[in-house]
Amino acid sequence: MDLFSAIDTEPVRKHMEELATELDRLNHEYYMNDRSLVSDEEFDRMMRELQDLERQYPELASPLSPTKRVGGEVNKSFRQVAHRLPMLSLGNTYSIEEIEEFEARTRKLLDGEQFTYTCELKYDGVAIGLTYRHGLLVQAVTRGNGSVGDDITTNAKTIPTIPLRLHGDFPDDFEARGEVVYPFDAFEAMNRQREADGYEPFANPRNAASGSLKLQDSAECAKRKLMFCMYFMMAPDGVELKPTHFGRLEWARQMGFKVQPYIKECKDIDEIKAFIDYWDQARWELPYGIDGIVIKVNQTALWDKLGLTAKSPRWAIAYKFKAERVSTPLESISYQVGRTGVITPVANLSPVWLGGTTVRRATLVNADFIAKMGICKGDNLLIEKGGEIIPKVVGVDMEKRVEGAMPIQYITRCPECGTELVRIEGEAGHYCPNSDGCHPQIIGRLEHFVSRKAMAIDTLGPERLELLYGAGLVRNVADIYDLRREQLIGLGADAAASIQDKGADNMLAAIEASKQVPFERVVYALGIRYVGEVGAKKLARYFKNIDALMNAPEEELAQVEDVGEVTAHAISEWFAKAEHRTVVERLRSAGLQMEATVHQGDDKLAGLTIVVSGVFDRFSRDEIKADIEKHGGKVSGSISGKTNYLLAGDKMGPEKLKKAEKLGVKIISEEDYLKMVE
Repeated sequence: MDLFSAIDTEPVRKHMEELATELDRLNHEYYMNDRSLVSDEEFDRMMRELQDLERQYPELASPLSPTKRVGGEVNKSFRQVAHRLPMLSLGNTYSIEEIEEFEARTRKLLDGEQFTYTCELKYDGVAIGLTYRHGLLVQAVTRGNGSVGDDITTNAKTIPTIPLRLHGDFPDDFEARGEVVYPFDAFEAMNRQREADGYEPFANPRNAASGSLKLQDSAECAKRKLMFCMYFMMAPDGVELKPTHFGRLEWARQMGFKVQPYIKECKDIDEIKAFIDYWDQARWELPYGIDGIVIKVNQTALWDKLGLTAKSPRWAIAYKFKAERVSTPLESISYQVGRTGVITPVANLSPVWLGGTTVRRATLVNADFIAKMGICKGDNLLIEKGGEIIPKVVGVDMEKRVEGAMPIQYITRCPECGTELVRIEGEAGHYCPNSDGCHPQIIGRLEHFVSRKAMAIDTLGPERLELLYGAGLVRNVADIYDLRREQLIGLGADAAASIQDKGADNMLAAIEASKQVPFERVVYALGIRYVGEVGAKKLARYFKNIDALMNAPEEELAQVEDVGEVTAHAISEWFAKAEHRTVVERLRSAGLQMEATVHQGDDKLAGLTIVVSGVFDRFSRDEIKADIEKHGGKVSGSISGKTNYLLAGDKMGPEKLKKAEKLGVKIISEEDYLKMVE
């Protein structure tokens, strides 16, 4: 019997409210006040209990439940929303002289009025607006073009520092504007995971925050651990707010918003300059990125008097910090070998303090980059670290170059196995072709194979793979499926850290479970050069099984959407090697999925070629393409005379529309398509 009566749900509702209130309180203390009042286990237990009750009694679930922080809703398209008041940009300057001019001009325009300024940190993130009515979050919208933005409410609810309901005294209807930032620790952890999964790391936290807000799956957004920091409060006519900007932010803090504690009231230019000077150095101690200081007239009643320009308000200005740059000696260059054999040159630098960290290494990208920079042996390199986490080489300090310095000669052989390097015409990088005999490539390929997006064998991390490789148990990915319990127990030089009974059992269980991973992920896991996650899906859907893929001529491979001639050649070359075919056969014998899942369909679209463009309500792009194939149709990536229909969604590419009209291709909507297949 249920804990609560199925007839009387009032006790259930009360208990759910109590759980929600307590979880909200714990979240607030943790994210706003850095206080952890219960253990992680206890917090997770309460969250699971509330989730279970919401599944059992969905009619009692609140749209603002703390379970929404976990995410899980899928947003197939981001509806565009007009801002009630435009989200204007601030005028920017890198010059203290222009800040002095702004201050002098403001005093002249206000002509004897008594006023102060506020100085606050300028977050390096993504601006959004949050609408609250009667204390509840009702909408979150990106800045967009300033007049219209994207509705990201579902994803915004997953950000812990965005209050879903407000505390204490608050206006009935207002908008809170602020910046979504990616804290450095969370950003670096996410990048490490991306690299482990075989993806390129994000260049900087701002770009990563922007991309995270537009993820279709809110559960993925929740994993990103973003932070919202409020910096502005506005309301429609008739709603009364505090008379100063400083007072409004303090009021917002009491409602439950995360507001920076560093905002300061300044009475003149000297105090403004002192604030700027302090944070130009202290910014590197913050847990998130800032790129300047915002100065505003504090008394909001004076804003109308000062007015606006076409693009920005006259009552505020932003001072942007210059990217910090240092000169440091180049001690040596090391060459790293990646999973696919690509060589990355890395500058080993004399340690130098830059942007809050000691920098010892920086990428030199490739041979062309070194030549373009004109880097010589013994040079001092100019290193910059502005909004980026990763330091960049931006030039050579020519004032410190020694006479007769010799240009860097790029290596011609692999630093790991000695194989002569190859450079394909049209590509920037060199690579080692000895994929099956070069240690970093073998280990990188093993790590890729077990990664989350591939076979998801989470018990085989980098250290264990090195251990298995060193013991001679694993030389290629097929060897993983030959591992036996007796080989694993006790493995490891340090007895305290060696694999024990439970560790061996967990490892073998994860390996066994990976045999259920679908065919498209097996194709991705093989680690074929240029074949990413999306490409692997396209290949799996087109060829349906491993034999058809292995034996496909290069010309046919190139016809697959988004594959192209270079990738087709790489696939053909990979399968042409007898040792690779042997690995595939061993994986097949081990029980891996070597055929695409057969969906029960029909031939309603047989003989029809359909191009898909835009965003749809009922399907994601991949889902609607799979549905077309299920009904016997063919999906093409480009419009030609052979195209029967252009299936058009919102935000369809204008070029495809133009070409379809020119060729007389019939354009159908999502509703038209559903009628065709129903």
